[in-house]
Amino acid sequence: MKPISFIQPSRNNLRYLKWSYESIRKNLDPIHEICWADDFSDDGTWEWMQETAKKDGNIKITRNEGPNRLGHTILYDTLVDMATNDIVMIYHADMYACPGMDDYVLNHLQGCPGTVVSATRIEPPLHPDGPEKILKDFGIEPEEFDERGLIEFVKDYNSKNHDRPTKGIFAPWAIYKEDFQSIGGHDPLYAPQSKEDSDIFNRFVLNGYDLVQTWRGFVYHMTSRGSRFKDGAMRNPAGQVFMKGRESSEWLTQNMKSTRNFIRKWGHMVKHDDMMYPIVPPKYDVGFVVENCTTHMLKEIEPWCSDIYGDFIGHKGYGVNNYIKDEQPNTAFDLSKKIHSQHTEPKNNVIVEFDCNKLNDKNFQIIVELSAILDESGDVGEMELEIFKLRIKSLKTYQKELILVK
Repeated sequence: MKPISFIQPSRNNLRYLKWSYESIRKNLDPIHEICWADDFSDDGTWEWMQETAKKDGNIKITRNEGPNRLGHTILYDTLVDMATNDIVMIYHADMYACPGMDDYVLNHLQGCPGTVVSATRIEPPLHPDGPEKILKDFGIEPEEFDERGLIEFVKDYNSKNHDRPTKGIFAPWAIYKEDFQSIGGHDPLYAPQSKEDSDIFNRFVLNGYDLVQTWRGFVYHMTSRGSRFKDGAMRNPAGQVFMKGRESSEWLTQNMKSTRNFIRKWGHMVKHDDMMYPIVPPKYDVGFVVENCTTHMLKEIEPWCSDIYGDFIGHKGYGVNNYIKDEQPNTAFDLSKKIHSQHTEPKNNVIVEFDCNKLNDKNFQIIVELSAILDESGDVGEMELEIFKLRIKSLKTYQKELILVK
């Protein structure tokens, strides 16, 4: 068996990290390395990591000393660089490794560079069900975790089912370290978190990697117990699971920021099939030429194009320069080079002209699906779609230029 380096950043997640660590050491081969990064926690995480590393010689640790959070987008890659094994596994701190998970993952990965292998998640009913996972309640907190029930379930499942690998990807996933680093790892555009996984999954597909999910290697996933839900899971008197307070304000703010950056980079929302296999529409060079565009509307449509040209209408002294000043800290894209006066001649391959006064929820979906529309029915020349007039000079695509993070 080849050794795996488990990559586990953590921030104020000590209860779950202890639970996860115990499962790795109890249920998997001791040959595996665990790489931890403490992201400026104040719950005793760093002290526990130091103490545990003294007892367990196959652990590597590092710490972000703060005062600002780095997030797992950055710390995943820090830990991959630290890892001493050829194979690394991106592994959440709220995951329990079921017996034999490492064997089943390595069955599909060992000796197969250019492959990414996901274990299958068993989860309590905190999120909607899906065909890529098993929804079954073995507890929503470490203190109530039904370990015996889970292990018996997995043993029974594997005795009745052959490994039927499917195509898809979700954490936890394992990859050769060289394959991960050859495309630049995660994109810091999404730091500290959110959408960094969808971004790198797109890049795996574009780089030709084979995405495999094993259906005999399992983890039990408490789900989103970092900054998203934290300790928000509860049960009502009937024993049904619900979320207390749902997503944290921190997560909601960061998710919106990362979503806008994902659209700026890729030209579309996150897309995947039912089994979580990424769908990557073409990336085109699109310029919007707009009329009657307020700064409020500018915020809505700016991420969806390469450039935007117009006579932007401010409100109560809030103009386009104010928008750039406020939005620029949220993105690595240079907005001053993206937003142009109406007198600037557009040089984009695809030019889309429209009146913002005529935009509504229905026709806005044409903007959302523009990449797919151009891929299916676009042609050099002019075409009209509802309120939009398109002038297509070229249908050159750029998505493969996004594979490498420089």
